[in-house]
Amino acid sequence: MSNEALRPETIAAHALRAVDEATGAVVPPIYLSSTYARDENYQPKLKENYVRNGNPTLWQTEEAIAALEQGTSALLFASGMAAITILLETVPQGAHVVAPDVMYYGTRDWMKRLEGLGRITLTLFDPRKDGLLEAALQKGKTDLVWIETPLNPTWDVIDIEAAAKAAHAAGAILGVDATATGAVTTQPLKLGADIVFHSATKYLNGHSDVLAGVLVTREENLRWADVRSLRTKMGAPLAPLDCFLLLRGLRTVFVRYRQCSANAMAIAKHFDGHPKVERVLYPGLASHPGHDIAVRQMRDGFGGMMSLLVKGGFNDAQKLCTRLKVIVPATSLGGVESLAEHRKTVEGPTSPVPDNLVRLSIGIEHADDLIADLEQALAGV
Repeated sequence: MSNEALRPETIAAHALRAVDEATGAVVPPIYLSSTYARDENYQPKLKENYVRNGNPTLWQTEEAIAALEQGTSALLFASGMAAITILLETVPQGAHVVAPDVMYYGTRDWMKRLEGLGRITLTLFDPRKDGLLEAALQKGKTDLVWIETPLNPTWDVIDIEAAAKAAHAAGAILGVDATATGAVTTQPLKLGADIVFHSATKYLNGHSDVLAGVLVTREENLRWADVRSLRTKMGAPLAPLDCFLLLRGLRTVFVRYRQCSANAMAIAKHFDGHPKVERVLYPGLASHPGHDIAVRQMRDGFGGMMSLLVKGGFNDAQKLCTRLKVIVPATSLGGVESLAEHRKTVEGPTSPVPDNLVRLSIGIEHADDLIADLEQALAGV
């Protein structure tokens, strides 16, 4: 059966192909060599002959991710920020970029750095207000529209299809950070996006032991060729062992994501209206302002990412994190273990995130244990 006929769960579980053709190994091999010999005609035996350009372990992992996102090509990077910074390098000098005002702070800070250097012009819009994305666009000048959905860490939801239409009408491309949906529940390329990004450290790997980023494109064009070339020149491809670990994690992404989603929904419902919680931010709740959009574009659960606005302020939210016994007070998301983070502490005083926001990455533990842990922590706040 061809890969095109397989459902995504099967593609992930088999890492595209279940058995290594050369050896019969069920687990894909790791190619650690940094260089590869040429043949008798001094031609590369593989499509590349040096690890900075790629290697068989990296290619298999890229092919699996591209298949899950239904893209034509994927490129893996040594970190999520390496992928984002290289994509931003393809924006022409002085061109215009549009992005939400609340998003992953590393991306926002890098865009502001480029703006300060005069490399780009930048407009940040409030995604909670209708029409502001369209109003931010400058026809013929905007080169890149960058969105996250759901947005980190408020989990507001942006309509990808509408954003793609607006971006294309202005002559721009749409890039979507889909880290929070793990290539499982949303396929931005099918909704009109041009490039989708994942911090592959998160749900794609799922075990908090790999640093990686990936870009997937809807079509291979000159811009994509530039991204590929820059990755080589800047020495930023993902190392073979990390590719192997990422591929290993990817094989269970669907079952992990579904359990995380189910746990998060149970926790969101439990604490919605809790006397010590000002508000639960989770797109799976019917009361969430982006719930209707989430229902349309998140087909298999609403993910494991949520935030609590703790009644009180900065100190109360921070104290909640320190009182947790099961949930780990740590940065990152998408792993099998649940994590809690006081986002304002991490982002710093200039962050637009509310002082009382605690970001939760819900893992695959029993939901009742996580609820009990949050209850005992809130009791001391």
